[in-house]
Order: sequence, then C-alpha cells, then structure tokens
Amino acid sequence: MSDALKAAWPGSATRFLGLRLLPGDDLRRALQAAVAGEPEAAGFVAACVGSLTRAELRMAGQDGATRIDGPLEIVALSGTFSADGPHLHLAVSDATGRMTGGHLLDGCEIRTTAEVILGLVSGLRFRRETDPRSGYAELYFTEH
Repeated sequence: MSDALKAAWPGSATRFLGLRLLPGDDLRRALQAAVAGEPEAAGFVAACVGSLTRAELRMAGQDGATRIDGPLEIVALSGTFSADGPHLHLAVSDATGRMTGGHLLDGCEIRTTAEVILGLVSGLRFRRETDPRSGYAELYFTEH
C-alpha cells in the first residue's frame, strides 16, 4: 500500500438513520438537513434507492453543473458527511437504462421516493483539509 491514510477505530459505534424522502424533496439538501441535527461528527451513506424527476451533477474534471432530466432511477449513492459538509456521488439511469454519474449537487428532485439509510459514527470525527498532492479538500479522520 502507498502512503494512503488508513485507520481503524475499535472504540467507535455506528447507528443507522433511515429516511424516506417525498416527491419534490431535494436529495442533497434533505440529506444535509438530516445529519445536521445529529450529535455524530462522522457519517456515510449505507444504502439508497429511489427515483428523481431531474438530477444536477458535476461531472469529473468539470467546474459547472450538468442537468439530466428524468424520469431517473437512483442506481447508487455513496459518500461521507463531515462537519465541513458532505462529499456525495450519485449514479442514475434513464428510461433506456443508460447510466450517468457524478458529484451530487443541489437540485436533484425526488420523483416518487428515495429510501436512504445513513450510518452515523460516534467516537470519530470526519473533516476536510486541503491535500497538497491533490489540491482538493480531502477526507481526514480523528478520534472524537
């Protein structure tokens, strides 16, 4: 393994938070609101299924948003939550099954529902700091 960061936290505990989002909800904003009131300083997406009317994604290497009109199925949602905000990636498929993915932005409107399970970890703190190698705010973790 390279000099990648790797750690284990034997004293941490995970609890799960289930959400069912409703038509018209904004996926990213709803996720941020759900974790904002929780005491844990580290979280992750455990599972998500649902549908969107439209998606707003930032594609790899791009600065701006790409809008994808639906109907769309949520194929995958993954990411982390920290006090510095979430880092979330979304993959969706259209009516032909064609998949598209990127960074989840505000503006992803729920079509019928989104069933989301979030993991919230006690005893751990996720934070973002600029990494000199990538130039981006990357994930760092400490015991809390």
